Amino acid sequence: MKGGATVPIGLTPEQGQLQEAVGRFAARHAAVDQTRDSFEALAEGALPKWWNDLVSHGFHAVHLPDGVGGQGGSLLDAACVIESASAALLPGPLLPTVIAGAIVLSVDDMAAAKLLSELAAGATATVVLPESGDLSATATDGGWRVTGASGDVLGVRSAAVILAAARRDDGETLWFVLDPEVASASVEQRDGTDLTIDVGMLRLADHVVPEALVLNGIDDDAAWDITVALSACASAGTLQWAVDAVTEHLRTREQFGKPIGTFQALQHEAAMLLVNSELAAAAAWDAVRAVAEAPEQRQLAAAGAAIMAVAPAPELLLDALTMFGAIGFTWEHDVHLYWRRATSLAASMGPITGWSRRLGELSKTHVRDMTVKIGEAEADFRAGIAAVLDEALGLVNDKPSPLGDYDHLASGPQRTLIADAGLMAPHWPPPWGLGATPLQQLIIDDEFAKRPELVRPSLNIAEWVLPSIISSGSEVVQQQLIPPTQRGELLWCQLFSEPGAGSDLAALSTRAVKVDGGWRINGHKIWTSSAQYADYGALLARTDPDAPKHKGIGYFIIDMRADGVEIQPIKTADRDPHFNEVFLADVFVPDEMLLGGPTDGWSLAIATMAQERVAIGAYVNIDRAIALRRLAAQRGPDQDAVVRALGELDAYTNAIKALGVRETIRLLDGQSAGPASSIAKVATSIMLRRTFKATLELAGPLAMVERSEPAIVAPYLRLPAELIGGGTRQIQLNIIAQMIMGLPRK
Repeated sequence: MKGGATVPIGLTPEQGQLQEAVGRFAARHAAVDQTRDSFEALAEGALPKWWNDLVSHGFHAVHLPDGVGGQGGSLLDAACVIESASAALLPGPLLPTVIAGAIVLSVDDMAAAKLLSELAAGATATVVLPESGDLSATATDGGWRVTGASGDVLGVRSAAVILAAARRDDGETLWFVLDPEVASASVEQRDGTDLTIDVGMLRLADHVVPEALVLNGIDDDAAWDITVALSACASAGTLQWAVDAVTEHLRTREQFGKPIGTFQALQHEAAMLLVNSELAAAAAWDAVRAVAEAPEQRQLAAAGAAIMAVAPAPELLLDALTMFGAIGFTWEHDVHLYWRRATSLAASMGPITGWSRRLGELSKTHVRDMTVKIGEAEADFRAGIAAVLDEALGLVNDKPSPLGDYDHLASGPQRTLIADAGLMAPHWPPPWGLGATPLQQLIIDDEFAKRPELVRPSLNIAEWVLPSIISSGSEVVQQQLIPPTQRGELLWCQLFSEPGAGSDLAALSTRAVKVDGGWRINGHKIWTSSAQYADYGALLARTDPDAPKHKGIGYFIIDMRADGVEIQPIKTADRDPHFNEVFLADVFVPDEMLLGGPTDGWSLAIATMAQERVAIGAYVNIDRAIALRRLAAQRGPDQDAVVRALGELDAYTNAIKALGVRETIRLLDGQSAGPASSIAKVATSIMLRRTFKATLELAGPLAMVERSEPAIVAPYLRLPAELIGGGTRQIQLNIIAQMIMGLPRK
């Protein structure tokens, strides 16, 4: 993905074309140098000279109905415009104008239709949101009298029309349309942080609002949520620019005779910028699509976007600035203009504590629904899956897993039925799966979700290994190993890491020497999960000591009960042996248990680790904030702090889930896989650290005992297994920097 590591908000080809069109428009009409020359005029409320050209393209009205002169698109289309415009630093009141139209879409009366028609025709607008200042409304004959002042409002000086909210005497909100040129209105210019848009304060002195200009039906919370969602798209645009600009800088700027992008510290910082940018885009996208959903779902997504996209952007742009070094701090460099925009957008949302508190309160009783809506597609396929799962509900698994009391690892008649139906890994080719398309996989997920009492079985470590057997094993080996593994009769481990190699698998020293009928293997493996229970293991060994280190490696399937295999458990911090050392002394492996050729091991290992990272990234679907939820329900002086922490963690978790949903939609559209799995692995690692940090800080004395109710320390002591498994965060950041962002290797 070199040259464009970020995935834009728009997922469809049409939305991609729309975003490209906005970018081309900005390049032609609004180069940053030209924008710099207009700062003073913009602050005074002057429209950019090209505003009429923008209107003629319809970019400002893509989300407005055809009937009022708009383009008839969706709010997600408008989100694409906003993101691209912000990435190009397009100046002027586009964002507040689009927000005003989006809010008014919920009203069905003459005043709303008139305003939407004006906006579609090119009128600029802004919104004075509830509680933004102290506007108050008192009923009069035939209308209302409004007095007071707004807070600081983006785009108010350049607005031809203002959508305003005032507090009525009965506590309800009066929404009305205002012409800022009337005598009872005045707008005070303010020195805005964002130099590309005006900022001002609206004052009304006994302003009379006739009933014809009152808009009934606007929900205050919905207006805020729409504003947050679209502002989050603008913030995501600033971060998209930052990722691209930093990547180009690190590739081309040289120090000590080589590109600074080879320095690992900068690679990791740039990779984290990409991770946070992708999470911001995912949260913004989710908030926009949730506008049409139930109020609680809309509020969950909007609060998440405020926390994940809007609030962090200033700090992330500051990180980008520092990666440019001193040159980034100069007036002539563009990064500070994006930094200013991000800071202004974050300020416009109010204190972030309010959004984290709101999300935390909602999270006590509601969960963000990340279901991909697929309607009635493939009804016959769905009916077949439903019949299998209904039959499975009448069966039980009677053999628990030796790994522990985990229902998803138990075996018996129920699991056998599911396995024989190809549902253990339905995307695998027949006969091991169904060759299920992404859409069919979603249908299967949906049918399992409809039956929460039916525990979906797991292949555990075999999920990472069996694809290599399918691709490179003989038919005899496949028949020998795959069906019993799917039924839960065989357990697996992965013998990759070594004491002297760690995550550098190509540096392994375990040797495989060819002998009659097979191979003799000698070596020492470490950090092997489940080796003490495993029937078979996937093992890497060096087959050609003279070949380059990535070349001379074989991928073997080893019987863990073979002569010469010695397993020594490694007791971890929680006193349980989660890992093992495995010593291999003249262990014989038959020829058929070498997958592929003697030197194909590296490519097979990379494929295995890719499967592992995807699986580990899916751990986000397990709720790790159970203890915090319990604590949030308990009254006390720290309850508000717990609720806000819960909101921040759920925002992060929901953004990772949204990242996965976006990737699923891209795959359903036939697009190739993006960087989501590596990004999700890093993000999940961070989410886990944040969750347990917050839990420990707020649990207090509960963490003094290892076994508590709710559980605090016991799961915390198991955390390193998840942080290290599949490659540490540092290794993943290397992969993101070099493989996704295209930064140079040393």
